[in-house]
Amino acid sequence: MREVGLTILMLTLSNVFMTFAWYAHLKELSAKPWIVAALASWGVALLEYLFQVPANRIGYTVMSLGQLKILQEVITLGVFVPFAFFYMKEPLKLDYLWAALCILGAVFFIFRGGLGASA
Repeated sequence: MREVGLTILMLTLSNVFMTFAWYAHLKELSAKPWIVAALASWGVALLEYLFQVPANRIGYTVMSLGQLKILQEVITLGVFVPFAFFYMKEPLKLDYLWAALCILGAVFFIFRGGLGASA
């Protein structure tokens, strides 16, 4: 499934940019006015969208909308936890494991009918 692999790769890249756009300003631009942080974040978010939009279009050819959304949530947590730990220097918490287990449940239910199945 070339489409699935390409979708995962592009959504992961998109998510890296999204995570930096949403949270890096808390560390790097905390002393600047919020408008500076917003403009910098918008610039990074543009890169996010350049990966996210085609990824969702490709993924939608083989997955349902719900499957795309849950896939995005899996990737989001997979990108966010290392970002929080390595970049933001936040402590690892057991809560991340519990969140991942909840998302794993969502993956089971949304994908149990196979790719493209919608309920």
